[in-house]
Amino acid sequence: MSKHIRIGILLSLLGAPNLGVGIPLAQAQTPTITPPTTRSICPAELASNLDAVMNRPLFGRVRWGVLVQSLNSGQTLYNRDANKYFIPASNTKLLTTAAALHQLGASFRIRTSVYQEANGVLRVVGRGDPSLSDAQLIALAKQLKAKGITRINKLIADDSYIQGDVVQPSWQWEDIQSDYGAPFGSFIVNENLFTMRLTPQTVGRPLQINWLDPNEARIWQLLNKSVTVANNQETGLSVTRDLSGNVLKIEGQLPVNANPFTLTLPVVDPNYFFLRRFRVALASEGITLGETAVETSGATTQEIAAIESPTLGELAVKTNVDSNNLYAESLLNALAVRQARKPRQTTSAVGLEVLKTTLTQLGVNPTSYFIVDGSGLSRKNLISPEALVQMLQAMAKAPTASIFRASLPIAGRTGTLRARFRGTPAEGIVVAKTGTVGGVVSLSGYISTPNYEPLVFSVIVNQTEQPARVLRQAVDEMVVTMTQLKRC
Repeated sequence: MSKHIRIGILLSLLGAPNLGVGIPLAQAQTPTITPPTTRSICPAELASNLDAVMNRPLFGRVRWGVLVQSLNSGQTLYNRDANKYFIPASNTKLLTTAAALHQLGASFRIRTSVYQEANGVLRVVGRGDPSLSDAQLIALAKQLKAKGITRINKLIADDSYIQGDVVQPSWQWEDIQSDYGAPFGSFIVNENLFTMRLTPQTVGRPLQINWLDPNEARIWQLLNKSVTVANNQETGLSVTRDLSGNVLKIEGQLPVNANPFTLTLPVVDPNYFFLRRFRVALASEGITLGETAVETSGATTQEIAAIESPTLGELAVKTNVDSNNLYAESLLNALAVRQARKPRQTTSAVGLEVLKTTLTQLGVNPTSYFIVDGSGLSRKNLISPEALVQMLQAMAKAPTASIFRASLPIAGRTGTLRARFRGTPAEGIVVAKTGTVGGVVSLSGYISTPNYEPLVFSVIVNQTEQPARVLRQAVDEMVVTMTQLKRC
């Protein structure tokens, strides 16, 4: 059985040497964290207990933003710099999914359509469905075959729906070269990722490269400078890509007895990746395809096939539970669906305007946050704990309250909280969104306290050199303390 890992690749700058990132393939052991000692506390004791964690010498230079409120009354139980701006990381997704659910409704779906033109020409209009996969493309091909279509002279990928950069300009280099920073746009297939497997050979020989999709092998110029080494040698690989995007360089070594490794990497051009994948789907149904093209305008009068995404409620679950950046950016773009766009205005920019208007309608102070993307990958995002708590309070009373809450990870049970809070009083009663980028850890959500009233909270940590696991341990200790509140 092959071992599967996801590795980012680094763009080299124009005129600069081809830089790489060294990647140790041996998986680090997750440190065992002893659950904090717990005891019931009165609301008046909450501040001293939380301060005791944040004021440890270890966190002497760390910025903390914390707000804890009663969900029922809105009474503030704890506040530390809650009105200040912090880099929120993936807590940004809370604002994106809340605005999308409130604006579009939980039953909203994203539709991908195929339109028929003259002379055997078909036009596919993509609308940014992040869930589209090979299976859905085959379903579209089956629909076309049922219409009696056996040959397509020309297939056009209509890229007019989502305008703008395929990645946010403020994302960092390492982000856009990793699977979690895949490009987005009108067309997304298989989350715009492709895979390749590296297998050791005899000692001294290069690693064998196997492409799971042979079509992608034709796109890349591969420079394989890897080597198979003896069993007692260290394991390490690096993958680099030049700025043009078509040269992939693999360096490093694997021991001869190592299991194969599968690399998951982002595609370069989502539109042509879609066309390649759709060609394969059409061929599976016996439909031959001539030329392909990408256009941004054309007639869309006769729809002959279509596929729809899961509901927005289901997409929100994928966005928040798994902290999927691609889904978050797609939902941000979906907010622009019913809006007019100014000349040269990107779809994401329109989505951000709708997001802000929607959050203001929900009662979130428009000066309490500043965001530039929907996922939180950008370090330009600034959100206060106050804004997050205001939004969480509002969504708890909104028509989509139960759907929004169901989109959040459950402590010790699901998604990005599956491995956290296990064996603590917080397990199963905390639902919250995680967030992590370099120097940032955040957690915001709801607590169903057993001996007190329901709580809403936001904790954001910024400007720290401490490892993320250390920060998470401190945040978790604080949240466990919150679960121990009792009426006094």
